Amino acid sequence: MNTPNTVMSVLVVDDESGMRSFLKKALSRTFSLVETAGSVEEAEQLRSRCHFDLLIVDINLPGRDGIEWHEALDEDTRRSDVIFMTGFADMDTAIRALRAGASDFILKPFRLDQMMQSVQRCVERRVLRRENLLLKREIAQSHPHTIIGKSANIVEMKNVIRRVAATSSVVLIEGESGTGKELVARSLHQLSNRNGAFVPVNCGAIAPELLESELFGHVADAFAGGRNGREGLFSFANGGTIFLDEIGEMPMQMQMALLRVLEQRTIRPVGSEKEIPVNVRVLAATNRELMAEVEAGRFRRDLFYRLNVLNIVIPPLRERPDDVVDLVHHFTRQLATELGVREVTWSHEDLLVMQRYDWPGNIRELRNMVERCLLLGKPPAEYWRSQIEPVVEMVAVGEAGYPSQMALKEVERLHVLKVIEEHKGNKSAAARVLGVSRKTLDRKFKEWGLVE
Repeated sequence: MNTPNTVMSVLVVDDESGMRSFLKKALSRTFSLVETAGSVEEAEQLRSRCHFDLLIVDINLPGRDGIEWHEALDEDTRRSDVIFMTGFADMDTAIRALRAGASDFILKPFRLDQMMQSVQRCVERRVLRRENLLLKREIAQSHPHTIIGKSANIVEMKNVIRRVAATSSVVLIEGESGTGKELVARSLHQLSNRNGAFVPVNCGAIAPELLESELFGHVADAFAGGRNGREGLFSFANGGTIFLDEIGEMPMQMQMALLRVLEQRTIRPVGSEKEIPVNVRVLAATNRELMAEVEAGRFRRDLFYRLNVLNIVIPPLRERPDDVVDLVHHFTRQLATELGVREVTWSHEDLLVMQRYDWPGNIRELRNMVERCLLLGKPPAEYWRSQIEPVVEMVAVGEAGYPSQMALKEVERLHVLKVIEEHKGNKSAAARVLGVSRKTLDRKFKEWGLVE
């Protein structure tokens, strides 16, 4: 038998010593650990010392029925695959075995290849489950919804998210376009332990006359033309979270309907007279100044106060330059995997320029820049020279006073020395501010011919 994974363990429980010896010899070619027991008591002693991936259990054991023993096992052991075998079978016994979670049911006497084929199927299923579990863990660890950043304002925002995620309160998420408002909403949902789905809705992307039907659904014949009834997005989000992005674009009539939903926790499909209760957490987001919209008469004051129970303001990228390097590396790894291309190497000069750039499109612009470099395979420095460096150079000249004809490497040298001076010669502290290691600074000093 060719098994894809031999690092597995099996326990054979049978009161016949000949059967135990026979199976141990055959299974030792496949499993890294094979143990045998002649009774339930011996099996329990072995189980207390080791987890077994597969149990091969005779049903007719002295003192205790094998199926009964397996049903009484704790939840952790019940995750082991089990093959029952017996020489006295009837339909009721087979049904009991299957209900107890048996992977297979084999009659004695059996041929060795029959048992090994059953074992092979169990091994393949177990390997597949392990691979799926590892894949899920990898996805979770490199989850695209992870909020990247260590700057003070982002750390504070993460703390707020953790504090309020488990509540059912409405949260208003504010920030410029491209700052990651949906990312914050997904984080709130993921940390909330709500069992339902996360349903994002762009209120500005749905025609005003269709928005009510999209959100609340409609009954059959609610519209001309005999359209079939359908559930709305609030129904799909039942037990979970609905994220109303661009809430400032919502028509006034729908604002009133949304206010009723928030107050009564019920929805009314278009064309229906029945109120349907829903358990949905509402998160809203906007890049507008909603209070200004209220004063201008474009947004309901009562809805604004109902939404503004707690607001989370996402800082623009220009206010968190310390996070740019981490974001660049994160998107480089993520996008290279998604696109199936090689990662690019970002020089120190590239990263310095990126930190000085204002990023008017925020994180969305940064991600698009990384994706473009990966797709074109162009050296990052070449991209910067043609796209962003001229903008950064103008800003740097005005603020730092460096002559425009000065090379970027010289600007870097002067900047590093200035930061070290500000930290009274403490290179370790300066390295932390600059986002590099102490070894990198020492190497730079050697390159510049500077002696401590």
